[in-house]
Amino acid sequence: MKRIVSIMAVFILYSVFSIPYVFAKEAKSNDLVNNVKSAILIERDTGKVMYEVNSNQKLPPASMTKIMTMLLIMEAIDKGKLSWNEKVRTSEYAASMGGSQIFLEPGEEMTVKEMLRGIAIGSGNDASVAMAEKIGGSEPAFVKMMNKKARELGLKNTFFKNTTGLPVSGHYSTAHDMAIMAKELLKYDGITKFTGLYEAYLRENTDKKFWLVNTNKLVRFYPGVDGLKTGFTGEAKYCLTATAQKNGMRVIAVVFGAPTSKERNAQVTKMLDYAFSQYETHPMYKRNFPLAKAEVSKGSSPTVEAVTSEHISLLTKKGEKTANIKKKILIIKNLQAPIHKGDKVGMIQLVKGGKILTESPLVAKSDVKEASWWILYKRAFGMFTKVGG
Repeated sequence: MKRIVSIMAVFILYSVFSIPYVFAKEAKSNDLVNNVKSAILIERDTGKVMYEVNSNQKLPPASMTKIMTMLLIMEAIDKGKLSWNEKVRTSEYAASMGGSQIFLEPGEEMTVKEMLRGIAIGSGNDASVAMAEKIGGSEPAFVKMMNKKARELGLKNTFFKNTTGLPVSGHYSTAHDMAIMAKELLKYDGITKFTGLYEAYLRENTDKKFWLVNTNKLVRFYPGVDGLKTGFTGEAKYCLTATAQKNGMRVIAVVFGAPTSKERNAQVTKMLDYAFSQYETHPMYKRNFPLAKAEVSKGSSPTVEAVTSEHISLLTKKGEKTANIKKKILIIKNLQAPIHKGDKVGMIQLVKGGKILTESPLVAKSDVKEASWWILYKRAFGMFTKVGG
């Protein structure tokens, strides 16, 4: 059904924006970050790299693994496969998880919202496995979903063996790949309502009230930080994927392998300070903004609305001169029903002087089922008004 964008039949819409723009150049000096195994700093909307060091080195991600776990949870909620208040039962296997946990008991039920709180704030391994079993049927099946999603995102240096990040041979990722996972997770604005909480409670109205305190201390001590996930094992050392938003710009900073939690936080702080002092973003479109209609062959509806799949912005160095930016919309030809909400149906490109500055998929706003024979019959003969009566 889908073809490479470069061979699409397209229609093109152009509009001109007079805004500052320059290509974001990564910081060349390795002096910005030290005493970690690898690091990267990107702007969320564009994915532009502002700084990196050893960003493609394969390393154990520890509990940063749960960024992918949370991504699949948010994706399931967005597609209507899960609801926030749906109950999730804890299996004996999930309750047996060691390491960070919210001390779920076999047979205990919590809502999806409560489980996600336990993962995002408390890094609960037990909650992660319980949610994996709810969505995938088993943890191994969910892990296959995680690796499939990694491939879809083009992450060539990531492979998961579990949902938690507990140490196991062959479970690895990179700073670059973790930043892309975080970028994808942050498409769902609601996630920071969980990852941005410094403290919360579970089982609040019971005699087993459980206090959660965020392992990401920057949520409390760095203005604008509202996520995402820490990690630590003896092998991985101290890791952190952090995100912060200030003056309309959201950035993602990742470090692997810091010797202490204090050093981890210090290195991430330096990257965040660098980003906010040197760069600014210019928002163009919010996620789910309608930009075109795509024709659907043999669908219950002849078209589907093509909407942005993420926030679309341009990144510039502060104080750069203005330039003309053109918007180019490409729609996939010969889309066939059924179409599912979130399926790629096109692409938006922001172009300057014939060079693509940024591009992002356009996706279907809603499902389009296959048309019945009667609908196709009426459509073929132009019978779109009531017959008889």
